[in-house]
Amino acid sequence: MEKIEEIEATIASLSEEEYSHFRIWFYARDWEKWDREIETDSESGKLDFLLEDALTAKGKGNLKEI
Repeated sequence: MEKIEEIEATIASLSEEEYSHFRIWFYARDWEKWDREIETDSESGKLDFLLEDALTAKGKGNLKEI
């Protein structure tokens, strides 16, 4: 946990501009990881149930226009 405490201390010492830059980098990194996970799940078929649910709802006329 010492490493985490060091990271926390470093983040706490950042200027507002540095902290803002760090937050943007961190969120972008998080979203990129999420995108890779979604892509992997999609390619493996783990998300096929979503398509099936949507097609079933469409067939029953249960979809709403957005």
